[in-house]
Amino acid sequence: MHTPEGFDPQHALPGDIPPDAHVFAFRSDRVLVRGGDDDVAIPQAAVLAEAALAGGAHFLGNLGGVPCVAYDLAEDAPEPEGMRYLGLRSLFLKVPDSLVAIAGRAFQVVDFDRTHRYCGRCGTPTQRKESERARECPACGLVSYPRVSPAMMALVTRGKELLLARSHRFATGVYSALAGFVEPGETIEDCVRREVREEVGVDVANITYFSSQSWPFPHSLMIAYTAEHAGGDIRIDDEEIAEARWFSIDDLPKLPSHLSIARRLIDATVARLREQ
Repeated sequence: MHTPEGFDPQHALPGDIPPDAHVFAFRSDRVLVRGGDDDVAIPQAAVLAEAALAGGAHFLGNLGGVPCVAYDLAEDAPEPEGMRYLGLRSLFLKVPDSLVAIAGRAFQVVDFDRTHRYCGRCGTPTQRKESERARECPACGLVSYPRVSPAMMALVTRGKELLLARSHRFATGVYSALAGFVEPGETIEDCVRREVREEVGVDVANITYFSSQSWPFPHSLMIAYTAEHAGGDIRIDDEEIAEARWFSIDDLPKLPSHLSIARRLIDATVARLREQ
């Protein structure tokens, strides 16, 4: 998910939240929406007020001049008539991509605030820091920022073949590029080499940056690369990978959603290889 065009990120809540503000209200990890399966919509602040729902508010910024606010609702917050709580992935292709991206940002902000209410060093209740999006300990001064976990994604090529894998958690038949979290002390390129070797047993070379994407499940920054096969046969890590295979670019399996960086990485690489 990319920062939408026309979005101006901010953190300081305005004095009054206007009734037309986009509201991203979370009960646990599910966001409140209006409508049925075919007309899902992000509610406005006026709708939230009418439903008498309240929670901790976090200003996100303005989208095309319209304020965007995240709310942390109670675990037992009711489901108002005509509204329901959905997982973030349920918003894909049902609401505008710009609002999906801001919903992802909203969840990460809410989740950070929930999980940093006490100092990790001394246990004192923390306070919001006025000058930036952070929580500060009034006792020992520790400042905590929203967690972002960098993760690499690597699409390995061999001639005009792609090495694609299927995770145990993927939908049936879906294959994607390899991915894994960066460990302390690693560069992204180190992580690519290590994760590819651990997950499928092959070595890679010519690691090339493609693009990045915020991925709020729960707080990842996906950093995508291509790499070329440099040796070794596929030998999967059974705990991480259900299956991995080389696929011809003319005979690809079912692939991830177009909203994911994995799909953009695969599509761009296929297009490049076709031109060679």
